[in-house]
Amino acid sequence: DIIPQPLLDQYLSMTDPARAQTVDTEIAKHCAYSLPGVALTLGRQNWHCLKDTYETLASDVQWKVRRTLAFSIHELAVILGDQLTAADLVPVFNGFLKDLDEVRIGVLKHLYDFLKLLHADKRREYLYQLQEFVVTDNSRNWRFRYELAEQLILILELYNPNDVYDYLRHIALTLCSDKVSEVRWISFKLVVAILQKFYANSANALGLNFINELIVRFRHCSKWVGRQAFAFICQVG
Repeated sequence: DIIPQPLLDQYLSMTDPARAQTVDTEIAKHCAYSLPGVALTLGRQNWHCLKDTYETLASDVQWKVRRTLAFSIHELAVILGDQLTAADLVPVFNGFLKDLDEVRIGVLKHLYDFLKLLHADKRREYLYQLQEFVVTDNSRNWRFRYELAEQLILILELYNPNDVYDYLRHIALTLCSDKVSEVRWISFKLVVAILQKFYANSANALGLNFINELIVRFRHCSKWVGRQAFAFICQVG
């Protein structure tokens, strides 16, 4: 009643490999790009019409198709709601986390937007995986690490102080020693945001431990760049 059946059938057939050979080699990418709009039009009650097509696109051999889906998975999660997201999108999301950097960046750019839609227990499962974003296929891809630091500043609000201390603190310290100055700069802001998180939640002991760690690691560093980092962290704070 929402979309004429022949039109929907035509759209779903865009994932047919034969069409890519005879119609347009980019047809699967166009299909992936349009999918959130089609899902919104159909409504979550008709998601079953698109589910198989989505999974087919998510495993497409062309990374550009997977990348397109990675950039829009947070929008699809809003459309589908928490139950369908947990059942059908989380497995795809997990696959994208292990994909090429070109695909992972799509997930990373909207990591906060996706994680905030998950239930707290499901969200905690990603704490350990967040540190995997520090490692990239190409170490010169510094914008990837910059994006990670930016997202972590937002993500802090989703976790309690103990989780931040146990998991996110390590990532922040690693990024503060990055070879690229832009990454270090945004990481100094992340460190300060972590300290603010601790003290705003009355986790004073965690805050003090973290400050002492910063002093040992940077203030007393044998290299001038480490001592400079400590000065910049104080400046940002």
